Amino acid sequence: MRAVALLTLLAATPVLAQEASQKTAPAWKLRADNGTATVVADPQLEVNRSDTVRLVVMPPGWHITTGPAIITWDPSWQASGTYRVELESFLFPGERQEGFGLFVGGTDLEGPGQRYLYVLLRKNGEIIVKRRDGAETATIVPWLPHPAIVPQTEGTAKNVLAIEVTSDSVRIFVNHQRVSGLPRLGLPTDGQVGLRVNHMLNVHVTRVDITKQ
Repeated sequence: MRAVALLTLLAATPVLAQEASQKTAPAWKLRADNGTATVVADPQLEVNRSDTVRLVVMPPGWHITTGPAIITWDPSWQASGTYRVELESFLFPGERQEGFGLFVGGTDLEGPGQRYLYVLLRKNGEIIVKRRDGAETATIVPWLPHPAIVPQTEGTAKNVLAIEVTSDSVRIFVNHQRVSGLPRLGLPTDGQVGLRVNHMLNVHVTRVDITKQ
């Protein structure tokens, strides 16, 4: 079983949908890996770390605190063909070596056939590339360190993660340095764009840019 929650945040925060010039307030949808999630938007409420997600408008951007691992997206965030998606985020201190980042190529996200490609960073300065097909996940590039990634050691760690889809490849950048490249053939790249945040993380997202190439 699974639960999909819909949360609309009525604030003029800087989200970029199809083009870099378009700004809208996101109408978030959320899906938890473990099948249950209560979404709260009050920054004063305590988060139950097993089944609660806090998703708060906090200009510039949004603050996300997770119990379960989730994906979250605005239905207007769509990309196909050749494009670039860029996420600017700040990871706050925490004990968990869990990943957070972007997904692209999302389809059937509210159904049993959910499918997407995702790229995650974690606090020790490592990156991973995976794909999901239904209940199964497959690792394409295992956790690897890269000097371009800012680790979270003291205070917050700012990183800019980008996925660039060309006619024949998927290129991954961190802080404007290319860290990985994959053949596009066979990968899910056309469809929904969104965020993935794993278990028990505290992340601030300042912007998500989707630009047609």
